[in-house]
Amino acid sequence: MRKPIVAGNWKMNGSSLFAKELIGQLDSHVQDLSNVEVVVSPPALYISQVLADAENISCAAQNLHDAQAGAFTGEISVAMLQDLGCKYVLIGHSERREMFGDNVEFVAKKVAAAFAGGVNPILCVGESLEQRKNGQAFAVVKEQVLSALRGLSFDPDNLVIAYEPIWAIGTGETASPEQAQEVHAYIRQVLADEISAEAAEKVRILYGGSVNASTAEELFSQQDIDGGLVGGASLKADDFKIICSAAANK
Repeated sequence: MRKPIVAGNWKMNGSSLFAKELIGQLDSHVQDLSNVEVVVSPPALYISQVLADAENISCAAQNLHDAQAGAFTGEISVAMLQDLGCKYVLIGHSERREMFGDNVEFVAKKVAAAFAGGVNPILCVGESLEQRKNGQAFAVVKEQVLSALRGLSFDPDNLVIAYEPIWAIGTGETASPEQAQEVHAYIRQVLADEISAEAAEKVRILYGGSVNASTAEELFSQQDIDGGLVGGASLKADDFKIICSAAANK
């Protein structure tokens, strides 16, 4: 039985005071949700504060570099994340792919570095609106999954995949539960066919397309949706609590 997970991606939002207040409101609520794992992904500057304030919430970095050290100004290595106590790291988010040049080769290197360094990757995959309209959604998602995982040896319990249809991020649009389930089931089949039956059974697959308090329950009721990667709604304590409770009731 896969334990549901809800991860809140703050993106480039927040402050020291915001982080303290939000974690303060969330942590006691999460304490009563033993059957769901809750993760927040703050800007790197606030990782240490979140880890200090949160007793029942895990922390994910928003990015990492595949190198262990060196002349990479502004970057963060997996060893640094492990040193802080980060359990997870987002890799391949559509904004990183589209705005910062994280191509499939770089994403694959980052995933390998995360596994090697003992930080669990949350691998983000998903198609654009044009790709979906052209019937390429499955092919795009399959390539993104396999290019990142092919040839790697890893414990399936240590991998999370987030399906984030790019056309439903920050737009207010959300894939229907049936559309989301269809792609989640396809990803699980790709894992079974190309990686292992164990990976297909154990890897948690999250939906990451504008999950909010009103859509979470129906989305999470789908068989192959194991929770959500939440953007804007994760910045609102009351909304995020509702989403976490919806996952706990899955």
